Amino acid sequence: MTETRTPDRRRFFRQLLGAEDAAAPGRAPWRRVPEVGAGDGDVLWSGWTGSGELFVVGDEGMVLRYTGSADAGGSQWQHMTLPTRLPLHGIWGTGADNLFAVGWMGVLLHFDGTQWRLLQGGVIDDQDGRFAPCEENTPLFAIDGNDQGQAWAVGDDGMIRHFDGHNWQQERSPTQVNLRAVACAPGNIVYAAGGEGTVLRRNSDGQWEKLDCPLGSGFHAILVMDDGSLLLGGGRYFVDQGGFRGELVRYKNDRFQALSFDDPMPRLRSLKAYKEGVLIVGDQGHLYYLKDLRLDKLESNSHHDLMDIIVLSTGEALAVGDFGTIMTAAEDFTQALAPPPKAAAASPWEIMDVPTRRQLWGVVEGQDGTCYAYGEAGTVMRLHGDTWELLPAPSELAVHCVWDTGAGLFAAGQLGRIFRFDGQQWALHYDLNLDLTILGMWGSSPESVYAVGDEGLILHFDGLGWQRMPSGTQSALYSLWAMDDEHMLAPGDFGLVLRYNGTEWADFNVGTENFLYGIWGDSLSDIYAVGLSGTLAHFNGQRWQQMATRLRDDLLSISGSEAAGAFIVGTRGCVMRLDDDQWVYEPSGTDAGLRSVCATRNGAVYAVGDRGTVLQRPLS
Repeated sequence: MTETRTPDRRRFFRQLLGAEDAAAPGRAPWRRVPEVGAGDGDVLWSGWTGSGELFVVGDEGMVLRYTGSADAGGSQWQHMTLPTRLPLHGIWGTGADNLFAVGWMGVLLHFDGTQWRLLQGGVIDDQDGRFAPCEENTPLFAIDGNDQGQAWAVGDDGMIRHFDGHNWQQERSPTQVNLRAVACAPGNIVYAAGGEGTVLRRNSDGQWEKLDCPLGSGFHAILVMDDGSLLLGGGRYFVDQGGFRGELVRYKNDRFQALSFDDPMPRLRSLKAYKEGVLIVGDQGHLYYLKDLRLDKLESNSHHDLMDIIVLSTGEALAVGDFGTIMTAAEDFTQALAPPPKAAAASPWEIMDVPTRRQLWGVVEGQDGTCYAYGEAGTVMRLHGDTWELLPAPSELAVHCVWDTGAGLFAAGQLGRIFRFDGQQWALHYDLNLDLTILGMWGSSPESVYAVGDEGLILHFDGLGWQRMPSGTQSALYSLWAMDDEHMLAPGDFGLVLRYNGTEWADFNVGTENFLYGIWGDSLSDIYAVGLSGTLAHFNGQRWQQMATRLRDDLLSISGSEAAGAFIVGTRGCVMRLDDDQWVYEPSGTDAGLRSVCATRNGAVYAVGDRGTVLQRPLS
């Protein structure tokens, strides 16, 4: 049995961020990216990436788009619809909604984020239905642009086309030699290269000139180095070596120099800056890493010709080529394509010091503005100023709800027991004598307090004693929200909400099958319910409507006040805030599950949860 190794994610991210040994780029093996949408008969020529998306162009008018999301057929690589079947050799753009692709028969395409449109090329002769022998049909093989949004495309017969940000126009070229590479340099300088050792430079005045290169290489790639020098790659036939050989040439201080290495190379197709060095790809699956004039051959596990390199925002790269090949050295292609981790957004929440690390189930504001937090093993805390202090434990049982009547503090939880605190000590106030947990509590006065819990449990205290009320359900009821004694809601399992009208409890259909844990509203026509797997529903006084949150987190509690606004909390530190009728995500600064939130009357907000976590959102 072969052992499958699970990649160490921390180590992998260190690799992407360049924190590993600097020699690693010269040792890492490359492998094909799985489940690419191209076939063995397809040649992939180039690609572009940005904002977590990837576009790869190839033969037969192919553009593969990768967004990280599967389409309706389950494929993550989407074949885009194009107005041509001609091969595409190069792609460049300022964003995923502004891309240009160039190719055979002078094809020049533009993508606006919605569709590809043919701008130039591919002109058909009306008489014989074939491609017309016109200048517009001159094949284009490479494209590059600058930060100002200008671009240049080059091709056969010295063809150079320029995009000034608005229109494409042909520029005067000093050569008729086929051009295969173009690269933009700082200072509005542009270089182009091609066959017979041809290297062109466009100066800042927009004029192209031919540089005096004594070498006869057929150049396929140009890389502008940090020091302003050029590195050119290609190949030519050497009589003395009896065959075609790849060649690297450096242009520095107005001089061309062929770089010499011990091992012969095949034709070189692309050069890109990569991990403080240069990544080089060529025919027959050859991959090299060049740094400080040291050339290391990389393990590619492929014999297919590699045509271009796509450098990703993470510092990793892809190599594309013949037979639908896309390769990377990253252990996880999806992670390699992801944009670099951004600095965590500043959180308006502060973590408070508390005298416990036990699970906290809830937080509530009392009649006089005092806040209480409570949880496992009889934990009850009271907020005094900015300090949480432990009260005596009612028992060793978990406390799941607390309510301040103004004339005494009630605490309830496991085994259906309710305790009352007189300011000094707790006393057992009621014992259900059943193994049911009381989960929520609300009261309008010392003579009217309600409690709900497991198996449809509903209790009412009338100032004299606790009485059980018929609920008509065996579902657990997780909390209570009320405007008064005649308007009360209790959420429960499988989308259940019970509504009390002062006389009886009845089902109030929300329209979801997910468990609901919390309810809050600022009026009877503006109520929200939250629950499992990001469930969020709104009641407008007439009907419930589901709201999309795109969250996988369970939403466990909701609370609001006029001074503080409304907040939702949930698993993995999830916090949402209501902003102009829209719920927006807000960084909490913690990954701890948050079980309860309380928006106080004075504007401060508190959230409590796992590992004794207590967060405070101070007055703004």
